[in-house]
Amino acid sequence: MDIGSAIRTIRKQKQITIMQMCEGTGLSKGFISNVENNKTSPSIATLESIADYLNVPLPYLLLTPEQRMNVVRKHERQETTAGSGQIKVQHLTAKGAMRLSIVELPPGASTGSNKHVGEESHLILQGKIRAEQGEDVELLEEGDSFTWNAIVPHEVANIGDEPAIVLIAVSKELDLDQLWNA
Repeated sequence: MDIGSAIRTIRKQKQITIMQMCEGTGLSKGFISNVENNKTSPSIATLESIADYLNVPLPYLLLTPEQRMNVVRKHERQETTAGSGQIKVQHLTAKGAMRLSIVELPPGASTGSNKHVGEESHLILQGKIRAEQGEDVELLEEGDSFTWNAIVPHEVANIGDEPAIVLIAVSKELDLDQLWNA
């Protein structure tokens, strides 16, 4: 765990000197330097004092870089296709058990019936779709949203005359091993 680098980065972003931090926390310059260089492991009480002074939540200091915010710029998005290349999928971001995508279905296109572990939430950004899951069938249009358990077979089809664009969030439970490695 690289708590020291996180503390140093936050301190510098906030333009706080080591001396100011010493005055604000009551810790010595040498101790703070050793913490920032990961040469000493501060107690939880000391970390709490540092977090309070830096005005950040204590758990934030304990996150690994992989557990922090994940940013994907528009020009960095990965794109794939589905349904014989008809359906365009822009992968916006993914973290742990969560995945967010924009799916574009041309008129008449369908995802086909599929199922998988997890839950899905959909927001129709453009067009008209038919969402089917078991005996449930809904006709939805721009601004409508729905959620379902994806373990039950489901299908989304564009029933309009223009491309349908849908924002989809997929969440699935992870094994504990996956959580620690996410």
